[in-house]
Amino acid sequence: MAGAVRTHRKCTMAKIGILGVGNVGKQIARLAAAHGHHVLLGNSRGPQDIPYDIVRELSENGTRSTAQEVVAESDLLVVAIPLVNYSQIPQPPAGTIVVDAGNYYPDRDGVLPELEEGRTSMSELLQAHLPKARVVKAFNHVPAAALTENVQPRGSENRQALIVAGDDPEARVTVGALIDEFGFDVLDIGELAEGWRVERGTPSYMPRFNKEELAQKVGEAERHHTR
Repeated sequence: MAGAVRTHRKCTMAKIGILGVGNVGKQIARLAAAHGHHVLLGNSRGPQDIPYDIVRELSENGTRSTAQEVVAESDLLVVAIPLVNYSQIPQPPAGTIVVDAGNYYPDRDGVLPELEEGRTSMSELLQAHLPKARVVKAFNHVPAAALTENVQPRGSENRQALIVAGDDPEARVTVGALIDEFGFDVLDIGELAEGWRVERGTPSYMPRFNKEELAQKVGEAERHHTR
């Protein structure tokens, strides 16, 4: 596991795309708009089905777009859709940073033996589908409400921490800068294959932890093979 990301730089991504406008997608959209980024909202059903409440809330800081437009035009793309729909995501331009904010729920996504057996992770499946993108796991291990309720300025005592995991170190730093800007400390846990350590059923999934506590819980994670 890598150490904590140490960056005080501001994330320079001008356009942040959100695929999936459910609870998590809405919260990340709110944070991005509040920090001066323009948000492109998209889903598989088209702009007409994007919830009006978030469109009205973001106002001039948000744009409803098709999934193809969101993927093509975003400087950074957040995927907040069910795993079962990952195969529908259009291919982004080479080098695009794609943040996987999702979780695997067998009741919703169907039972996937490769995940049940620990042969791969959810984010690695997304990376395999988007081979020219730089996938980073983030935002998945806390309740959606915490993403706006628990923000604190940099340097605050007991500030909540979020992880980043990814195979591209520069992409991890970029996403870490965004998380820090949003109001959380950052724990870099290394390569994308380590992302399982914060998925459903692990010690770090859902409770509020500061950076030191989160590092301990990530280290306590055990992979249970079902077969």
